[in-house]
Amino acid sequence: MKEIYRGMTRSQLDAAYNNTKAVENFTKLLEEFQFSSKKLYLEKKSQIDVCYHSSPRTTFDYFPASQKNCPTFIFIHGGYWQNCNKEDFAFIAEGILNAGINVILAEYTLAPEASMTQIVNEIGLLLDYLNQHTVELNITRGKVCLGGHSAGGHLTVIHRNHPLISHAMPISALIDLQPISLCWLNDKLSLSDNEIEKYSPINKLIKGGPIAVHVGGGELPELIRHSKELYHELKDIGSNVIYQEVGNHDHFTQLYEFTDPDGFLVKSLKELLAR
Repeated sequence: MKEIYRGMTRSQLDAAYNNTKAVENFTKLLEEFQFSSKKLYLEKKSQIDVCYHSSPRTTFDYFPASQKNCPTFIFIHGGYWQNCNKEDFAFIAEGILNAGINVILAEYTLAPEASMTQIVNEIGLLLDYLNQHTVELNITRGKVCLGGHSAGGHLTVIHRNHPLISHAMPISALIDLQPISLCWLNDKLSLSDNEIEKYSPINKLIKGGPIAVHVGGGELPELIRHSKELYHELKDIGSNVIYQEVGNHDHFTQLYEFTDPDGFLVKSLKELLAR
């Protein structure tokens, strides 16, 4: 077969970006995420499905910490822009809330209903909304970290310079849409040439605020490459950036490091907000 990207054939490229097949029993893992998330909704005070725009999925969930004037963590879920819901990942709020940090879970319209352009714009609308409602949501300016996992990491890097955002924490972020456009993921995304150029964060990085780049040490090589390239490019332009691999975790299990106040990702978040 013909090589189409970095020496890989189409089938090899498909496998290089198939996170669910790279882990053991993803279905069971997702069910565990959902079970823990449902438990958290029952146990923690929250505002659910707050609308930030007019589309059905343009909503967010807000979990307030008990303290006033505390930091806020805005989390954008992954799913390659075409799968999953914010409710699947609510469990990540456990350790963050216990560390005294507000948590906001972002939702957005998925492909193929939404184009990449619409998805990117919706996250911008969310941040605009939050920027206009800081008092009601106990959002302290200068202590707002935007974070996201996988596709959410991609959206994090794109929006890290929004006026509301002071810090950023992309996790397994996808920073180049070129290989995405050449593999199975594009069946629903239908990326245009303009979108590939415009929404590949690696093409237009600026210095920005402090940023912590994370990726699971046991992930697929292509995912690790994206994070390493993001780190090196940010470092080259003088950004306040760190890069850390989350132990030997795979693409998904690394998120468990948010569930305890002493978890790797919670400690990293606290250290990041202190910078």
